[in-house]
Amino acid sequence: MTGHPLRQALSLAPRLLLAAVGMAAASVADGGTPAAIAVRPSATTYTNEVEGSLMRAFAGLRESNLKQAMVEIDKALDSNPNFRLGHLVKGDMLMARAGRPVAFASLDASAARVAPLQDEARVRVQHYLDAPRTDYLPAPVLQLSKSQAHVLVVDTTRSRLFVYANELGRPRYVADFYISLGKSGTDKEREGDQKTPIGVYRITSVKEKLPDFYGPRAFPIDYPNEWDRMNGRKGHGIWLHGTPSETYSRPPRATDGCVVLTNDDFARLSRYVDVSRTPVVIGQSVQWQETRAWEGERDQFLSSFEKWRADWESRDVERYFSHYSPASRRDFAAWKNTKRKTNSGKAWVKVGVNDMSLFAYPGARDMMMVTFEQDYRSNNLSNRTLKRQYWAREGREWRIVHEAVIS
Repeated sequence: MTGHPLRQALSLAPRLLLAAVGMAAASVADGGTPAAIAVRPSATTYTNEVEGSLMRAFAGLRESNLKQAMVEIDKALDSNPNFRLGHLVKGDMLMARAGRPVAFASLDASAARVAPLQDEARVRVQHYLDAPRTDYLPAPVLQLSKSQAHVLVVDTTRSRLFVYANELGRPRYVADFYISLGKSGTDKEREGDQKTPIGVYRITSVKEKLPDFYGPRAFPIDYPNEWDRMNGRKGHGIWLHGTPSETYSRPPRATDGCVVLTNDDFARLSRYVDVSRTPVVIGQSVQWQETRAWEGERDQFLSSFEKWRADWESRDVERYFSHYSPASRRDFAAWKNTKRKTNSGKAWVKVGVNDMSLFAYPGARDMMMVTFEQDYRSNNLSNRTLKRQYWAREGREWRIVHEAVIS
């Protein structure tokens, strides 16, 4: 093989990494912002200086500017000497300079150890090639309640966690971070399967003074939630947490099911977490929508929800029952008979709805999870409860498949 040693290194690199690095470097502009992203309203800055240095190093590789690439990767390693991917990239640069590329071109038994770092490089680069537009809205998050100052959206396909602020009920992009997930992928079903769950969860507490393995602190989530339990999913101990002190980052698939960030990123994330209130949405291949399409999805469902509320107030029980799936109750017929008897004693009914949150539930086709404060009043009973409903599309109609009073 002849030619520039760096070109030899790239020509021997695994195709997946070569494509990612080549595409990324071709789009990286001077100053650290990918040119393709600068044209599309998307992530306009790097998440942190480590990713910035890594992207600029890959740009240098693509442009055969080994000296500049070395300067950039040294910046990353000077600030984070435990960055394994950075050391692998630097090792390849040194061997390329000597005309002997090895790391990304490894074809021997060590390839299994290198592959996870190649995956990390791929997903980090891919984020800057195909980042969601920051002016688009995450499809699963359709309304936030007043108590939810931020929402965390985990896209398992991208190995990325996105932070959105609550701006009058709708999400506004704040930041995003590289993450590691379960060794066996996603859609957790049982204890010990090393998978990350898919669904809508809540941060329940904060844990500190942990073993070094978890980093400085952790945020447990409420897996399994009520929908998981109804569907027979088991397990526990799913946390958001950091990394051991001797590790900067972990590969994309490296945990027992938890969502793991670098310690620096976890410290930044902590600023947006309000324990017991911050929702965590975990989904595969999360979609982002322009505002009009997002509003259309939300409003189409809310019209069905409003009809349910109005039909309850009408005291026409058959219209009220039409909003419920027979699958919503173990004994649907007995429940309907009870409701008919209760309704016969009502002269009037008023149902107020306040402080609503609405999520298109990840991993379930055409399903919504809505949580709200219900203010029920009638001639012989008044109460306020926090209620949660799961709605599924049956044919062309939205119907309630489960509802429960939370408090």
